Amino acid sequence: MRVVIVGAGMVGTQLSRHLIQEKHDISLIEADEERARHASNRLDCLVIHDEGNSMASLEEAGIARADALVCVTDSDELNMIICGLAESRYPKLLKIARVRNDDYGDLFLQEHAPSGGERLLGIDYFVYPDVEAARSVLDAIEHGALGDVLAFPNTPYVLGSVDIAAKSAFDGLVLKDFRSLVKEDCLITLVERRGESLLPTGSTVLKGDDRIRILAKEEEMDRIYRLAGRTERPLRKIGIVGGGRLGTLIAEGLLEQREEKNFLSFLKALNPQNRRRVIIIEDNYNLCKELASRFPEALILNEDISDESFVAEERIDDLDLIITATNHQELNMIAAIYLKSRGVGRAIAMVTGSGYAAIARQLGVDVVIPMKSVVVDSILSHLMGGGVTGVHRIGEDGLVDIIEIKIEKGSPAAEKKITELNLPGGGLVMLVNRPVLPVEQEAGRSPPESFIPRGDYVFKGGDRIILIAKNENKAEIDRFFGASL
Repeated sequence: MRVVIVGAGMVGTQLSRHLIQEKHDISLIEADEERARHASNRLDCLVIHDEGNSMASLEEAGIARADALVCVTDSDELNMIICGLAESRYPKLLKIARVRNDDYGDLFLQEHAPSGGERLLGIDYFVYPDVEAARSVLDAIEHGALGDVLAFPNTPYVLGSVDIAAKSAFDGLVLKDFRSLVKEDCLITLVERRGESLLPTGSTVLKGDDRIRILAKEEEMDRIYRLAGRTERPLRKIGIVGGGRLGTLIAEGLLEQREEKNFLSFLKALNPQNRRRVIIIEDNYNLCKELASRFPEALILNEDISDESFVAEERIDDLDLIITATNHQELNMIAAIYLKSRGVGRAIAMVTGSGYAAIARQLGVDVVIPMKSVVVDSILSHLMGGGVTGVHRIGEDGLVDIIEIKIEKGSPAAEKKITELNLPGGGLVMLVNRPVLPVEQEAGRSPPESFIPRGDYVFKGGDRIILIAKNENKAEIDRFFGASL
């Protein structure tokens, strides 16, 4: 795949690095000289120091041969203009634009409209960072904020991260004995140990302080957390630090405020909890007045979260959960860690990139949302062809991906058993979501819609599978499933 990326900020460089690792042909355009030099020194791709809204620079980047254009500059307007410029000459080119401004919410709605309609400015997909991050936060809250949780649409399964406590039932457990302890249908897919991601085997021994990624049904995760030494508690009193756009989106999800025909209505709503209380802490007085008008059922505090006396006076330390969602990642990390030390039950912190995410987890933050990584995952999900419907990079070293694929009838994997494919050591089919065929319905047979497959499972056209793979094995996965990764 050939991709032209405009903007060499953190998202642009992280996206470029990922695609380069997968052997794609990448060209990067950056107007800022220092950023362009930095990218050129660190990325094995063509880097052009020029304005992206120039057809000459786009042509130099090879847009005539490209499969996709991704615009992730710091300007929403520039991103959209560049896509419109490319549309005038290359209408068949896939175009993705990152936008942040609320005023472009209608564009987000247009992209999700069931009727489709004409592409505005030729843009195929809009990626809205705050919406993507808010979704991740609400997903984590719905699952108790005990760790990072990845939910899969139309299945009862989730992929949860579990930190193993010392002297818990999991500490010292050999994986081949896992079934004797956990009877439920679940699967340990990854072990993270001292910054390294390990794809486990039957001889792998779990240790205290390991973080494991476990696939299980949502209702079974609570027992698994308890076996790992973690206990769930109701999240009824929730604090949000930061009343900006991201904090507001999270508050809307918690308080179930939804306006019809608004792009925010695509944000996931949580299960109702009548006793949930939301506190928003913001140091900007004018913003607090707006928040108080918008969320009359919430308590709005015009205070500085770093003020120790404020924490004691307002009894912030008895919160069940604190979400730090300011624009300053260092403040988010410090506030989350400090409030946990004062007795707050759980903490979710927003950070910029995966490097800070690893540090925050090591310091005890329960859930860390790396904003840039969330955006990159969203872009990758739109970029990937061949039936790929989702890509999620996990692991502290960022070398493992969760890939969601729809198997087409002509795929090399169709009508073959898993064992026949001889998948590489870095690839594992975790989950199959299989539709019930009309013939099976007529015969009165209704197979499970979602299940963890065994080696003798035969893939069918239309199956949606979720697999885990190390980056180095992506080419092999390509060959088996006919997916352009």
